[in-house]
Order: sequence, then structure tokens, then C-alpha cells
Amino acid sequence: MHVVVGGASGYVGTELVHQLGEAGHTIVRLVRREAQGPSESRWNPATGEIDAAVIDSADAVVNLSGASLAQLPWTPSYKRELLSSRLQATSTLAAAISAAATPPAIFLSGSAVGFYGDRPDEDLTESSPRGEGFLPDIVEQWESAALQVPSGVRVVLLRTGIVVGRGGAFGPLELLTKFGLGARLGDKSIRWPWISLHDEAAAIVHLLTSTVSGPVNLVGPTPATSDAITKRLALAMKRPRVFAIPGFAVSFGLGTAGRELMLASQRVLPERLLADGFAFRDETVDEAIRATWPARA
Repeated sequence: MHVVVGGASGYVGTELVHQLGEAGHTIVRLVRREAQGPSESRWNPATGEIDAAVIDSADAVVNLSGASLAQLPWTPSYKRELLSSRLQATSTLAAAISAAATPPAIFLSGSAVGFYGDRPDEDLTESSPRGEGFLPDIVEQWESAALQVPSGVRVVLLRTGIVVGRGGAFGPLELLTKFGLGARLGDKSIRWPWISLHDEAAAIVHLLTSTVSGPVNLVGPTPATSDAITKRLALAMKRPRVFAIPGFAVSFGLGTAGRELMLASQRVLPERLLADGFAFRDETVDEAIRATWPARA
């Protein structure tokens, strides 16, 4: 397939481009600088600038653009950036797809499990309603922007959890652990929806040739607590994890990011991905961490 990727230089995008190439697909990376060769095309989501011919010739478009949720603190201006960066990129791509003489058949657009909010006592599947808070508000608008394409385009909303690997939301955890500052955050029962970097990209590649549309939870099949994740990471890196930071301190120090990113408890299940026959390489968070730090595990 001929696949156009927005956010191709990011944490997940880099791995996705690698796996798409290995699967034999042709990739055009959308970049915000001057394009260097036919495998790149310049765009500017802030102004809606994009080469219509690139979209018109694509079989599929993958949208992974957006400011990082892992960048802290979430100041009022950065909160606006979290929303605007997602809406600008998604709206630019949706408008280009809508205007194409021969629209791509597939639009896979980034989303997040933040849609569900803090729901400690529920099993959350794609049919679960949205939660309450800042992140559910962002995700709802983000997904709505992606759906503004012609009815014949298959849209998949990639509701992603914490991606386990060297970077992204996992980067701060790795850095703190490296310096012996790894800690349990809040209550031991808090569940973090996770997925390995390999499986995140592999799931997106899988969904390109699937028939699934609508929201899909990109999370590992075995839920894990934040306590288990931080403990396993410290063990793999051979560093201590002796601290426990109470929830009120996380909330006070990091505000919305602390409450909705670190203290929110979500038992999110990959119901549609499993039903579609996707096989996870890393079925547990232990396997995901061992794959990332194999020499130290």
C-alpha cells in the first residue's frame, strides 16, 4: 500500500515507519521542513498547508501528530497546545482527504485511552462511554475532527495507552528510575493501560488491512498496576524503587497532569483488536519491559 504518515518522526511514528517498510508498504512522511526526496512531503498543520497530490495518490493516511502528553508541567498555554496541535493536524488531513479526487480508502487517526477518564471499578471497552475531565474533552474533539471525512473512508480511532519503550510517556519513568528515583505513584491499585512500542506499531500495521472501523483500544491484553510497572522497570534497570509518592502530592505538584495522566485508574481491554485476530508479541508488561531492556532484565 501507499501510506502517508503524519508524525512519522515521533516516538511511535519512527517505529511505525520501520514496520511499514518491513511489511513492503511505500511510505511518504509528512514533514514541517523542506522535503528531502520523494519519500517526504512538506506540510504545515497550523495553516492547513498540505500537498493535495500526496493525499490524492495515497491508499491510506496515518495521523500520529500532536504535542506530547509526557511534557510536564501542563501550563495553561501547554494545555491549549495539547488540543490545538491535535485539532490542526487532524483537521488538515481530514480536509485534504475530503477534497481529494480519489480519497484514500483508510484514515487511521491517533487517539488516547484518556477518553475514558478515571474509572477504577469498570472494564473499559470500545463501547464504554467517555469519562469526565480535561483529557476526555480533548480526545472527544480530536476524534470528532478525524470523522470529518467522506462516508466511504474507513476511519479507525487509535485509542492508545502508555507505550512501553525508550521514550514517549515512558521516558520520564526511565529517567527517574535511572537515577534511583523510581517511585510508586498514589495507591497500589491504580491501573495503567499499557502497550509495548513494538505492538503499538504492529497493531497499526494490522489495522491498515483490517475491516475494523471506529475506536480501537491499543493496549496490552493483560492489565497491570502502576505499582507493578514501576517495580518491574526498576528491577530490569537494576535500580532501587523505594519511594512511594502519595496521590495528594502528585496532584498538588502536577495538577491536571498528575490527576488525569498518573493517578487515573483504567482497566482498558483491547476487545476489538483481539476479536480482529491481532496477536500481541508482548502479552504482559514484564515481557514488554524485558524486550526493551533485555541485557538488564
